[in-house]
Amino acid sequence: MMLRVRFTSACLAAFLVLAPVMRVSANIYSFTDDDGITHFTNLTPSGKHARRYKLYMTTPDERKARPGVIPITAKDRDPARYSRYDASIAMASRTHTIPEPFIRAIIRVESDYDPRVVSVAGAQGLMQLMPATGRRMGVTNPFDPHDNIQGGTRYLRHLANLFNGDMVLTIAGYHAGEGAVRKYGGVPPYQMTHAYINKVLKFYYHYKKQAGG
Repeated sequence: MMLRVRFTSACLAAFLVLAPVMRVSANIYSFTDDDGITHFTNLTPSGKHARRYKLYMTTPDERKARPGVIPITAKDRDPARYSRYDASIAMASRTHTIPEPFIRAIIRVESDYDPRVVSVAGAQGLMQLMPATGRRMGVTNPFDPHDNIQGGTRYLRHLANLFNGDMVLTIAGYHAGEGAVRKYGGVPPYQMTHAYINKVLKFYYHYKKQAGG
């Protein structure tokens, strides 16, 4: 018998969104009826078939904002943003001896070049500096692109020195914190950190090739 599938109307849109990105919090339940039709729903099973439903898929909870934090997502879609901060990136690169493609990659992954971004954790600006880290790095206005790039690059230099120039550990430290890298003696076993490293390296090599390196 050919397997047939049926979604509830509420589930269909949710499932199509959940399958590729796996970010929204929801459970998907399924059961196969006597006619061989498999039913999917993201609603809590109820009614006469409730006991026949089994958990098909669960997704992680969407990260909640810390108390007092109002998250702001990247909204700038102007292609010019990718070259708008060239002078500040070049200056930070020279000042802290960090390759420009590396700085560009971090900015691309962290904020997609929108200086107004605030994460659910409270990280701010182009290079998504946590307030305490920004203060450590001498940042006075995290939403000023030049100030933020200087502080973020200074922090990259700090991490690069701490981890003997190891780029992967530097990226891991930037994402998960230097304490986590020390604790695990390498890249922490965090799925998000591994994904972050891959993204940064992808853009690093892209920008390096773009610069002729």
